Amino acid sequence: MVDKTFIVEKTCPICEKTMRVVKTRSRIMVTKRDDDACTHYEDFNPYYYTVWVCEHCGFAADENTFTTKIPDRHLNLLRSVLLTRNIKIPFVAKRTVENASTAFRLALKYLEIIHGKASKKAKYAHQLAWIYRIAGDKEQETEFLQKAAEYYEEALAKEHFPIDALTDNAVVYLVAAIYRRLGDNQKATLYLSKIIGDQGVRTREPRVYDKARDLWGDMRAGRKN
Repeated sequence: MVDKTFIVEKTCPICEKTMRVVKTRSRIMVTKRDDDACTHYEDFNPYYYTVWVCEHCGFAADENTFTTKIPDRHLNLLRSVLLTRNIKIPFVAKRTVENASTAFRLALKYLEIIHGKASKKAKYAHQLAWIYRIAGDKEQETEFLQKAAEYYEEALAKEHFPIDALTDNAVVYLVAAIYRRLGDNQKATLYLSKIIGDQGVRTREPRVYDKARDLWGDMRAGRKN
């Protein structure tokens, strides 16, 4: 069987040392997708490797953060924390739920230090919730779904979309899907109505509109996630 991961070397933007990271191959069999965009794969979970961790200084973030210039003010803040402490995170070629959780929690911590964007915090919290979901840890999944919803709401209030591939309507849908999973149908309905009640969304973003209608139908029919 062909390995689904491979190891490459990169330079850490914080300590500037050469570090090892695990990347996933593009061809992985998808088995299903949940209503909040969580994708399930056959015998593998690529979300384990979304966050890179420097084995020398402990900096953790996604690939884009590692490979894009970090603003000087953020570098200074992060270096003041990481380079004054002996933080070492052992490199692991095959991550467990615990390894992945540590990586995401570190990434969230460093975003707090630099007062990072809520949309990035939401992405990390949401993906960590997916890791716990696939692992069957309902309690931890619920905790991070709640955090993701709150961060997404903050992003909708403070940030300008689109961000990466996410439009504001796509985020509204995600928040609705998350609240439905959390059992808060009142909030889920509130967010879905913002999409379904806007005919402009149906024209501009038919895929988001259709997903919102489908989720609305599932809720009305009492279908479970």
